[in-house]
Amino acid sequence: MNWRLKIRHVTGYEYAGSVSASYNEARLTPLTLPWQTTLFSQVEVTPGATTYRYHDYWATQVTAFDLHRPHQQLRVVSSSLVEVTPPPAPALFLGWANLDTDAVVDAHAEFLASSRLTAVAPELVEDAWSAAGSSDPTESAEAISHWVRDQVAYVPGSTGVQTSAQEAWDLRKGVCQDIAHLTVGLLRARGIPARYVSGYLHPKVAAEVGETVAGQSHAWVEWWAGEWTGFDPTNGVPVGPRHVVVARGRDYDDVPPLRGVYHGAPSKHLGVTVEITRLA
Repeated sequence: MNWRLKIRHVTGYEYAGSVSASYNEARLTPLTLPWQTTLFSQVEVTPGATTYRYHDYWATQVTAFDLHRPHQQLRVVSSSLVEVTPPPAPALFLGWANLDTDAVVDAHAEFLASSRLTAVAPELVEDAWSAAGSSDPTESAEAISHWVRDQVAYVPGSTGVQTSAQEAWDLRKGVCQDIAHLTVGLLRARGIPARYVSGYLHPKVAAEVGETVAGQSHAWVEWWAGEWTGFDPTNGVPVGPRHVVVARGRDYDDVPPLRGVYHGAPSKHLGVTVEITRLA
């Protein structure tokens, strides 16, 4: 069943004094994919600024803008209309021997290497994969996702954007970002290419058409075992029509919704508000 979703995402910064200049990038525009079509998208900036768009190295659409006049607050509002269908089930399932070839390793090297946010201790890798069993890569990847969900409690506000997978594991709690980082790290450690995905999740499985709800900026994973497969380890479900893809990368550092540099007084984040309305 197709879902048509209207999304409004508000974010930004407030400064303790006047800021004379800032340079910013927003990754807030949903991608158009074979199963996801962005029908409308707009990013509005206050104070007003000229924006331009480009696709970064990871194929994420970036809205860039500069401000060169004094301001004490930066507010960014992204509005989107997206139609999503259930992603097609993978038709190709490679075995472990096929994943270990030079061709696969070379093609997916960036999604096999660990990073500061996804690196995990060898003993954790052994424990996780012992629990997952020795089935084929696709089944094992899903088993790892469920294992992480069982072991790490989802606790909003318990970690920050720079918390690493290992730190979240040591705490045994985290947010969707941490659960995705941990899953990605464990998959890469055993040779399954995996990438971090950010976007939105409509929180209601049986959402009423026309009802506006508080949505979520969300994170999940995609692994490659012949084809890319999306899975949401925080909720223990395959990616479906409630998930809207905005950005992909090696980890959170490749996909932040808003990033920039500025000259002026200290800042604090305004927070994030996401409203999602199911239109069909």
